Amino acid sequence: MQRKKLLVNLLFAAVILAAAAVLFWRRDAGKDTSLPLKAQLVYGDDNTVMDLPLDVDQIYDVDTGYLTVHIQVQDGAARFIDSPCPDHICEGYGWLTIEDQTATCLPARAVLTLVPAG
Repeated sequence: MQRKKLLVNLLFAAVILAAAAVLFWRRDAGKDTSLPLKAQLVYGDDNTVMDLPLDVDQIYDVDTGYLTVHIQVQDGAARFIDSPCPDHICEGYGWLTIEDQTATCLPARAVLTLVPAG
């Protein structure tokens, strides 16, 4: 009885690991990693879009209509810094470095995402 339970558990674990491997592999399928990226900030009630080039190191101060968010671009990566929001969760996302990575500041209604520049 114990042996049958162990085999069922091992089979279940193998199925879960196989599914995770397929999802991980497909995550990057179809993406052209040779394209340069840019940071894109979408903010405010009207979903204003601001494109930030990743090839210029700079700090951006953006008034979203709720709070002023501070975005740092450096060495091809972007992040929220020094947020005035009460919980600072957006700062915890850290540096965004690959396509489709996203950081969100809900109190400021701002979403920072890396997208293809082309």
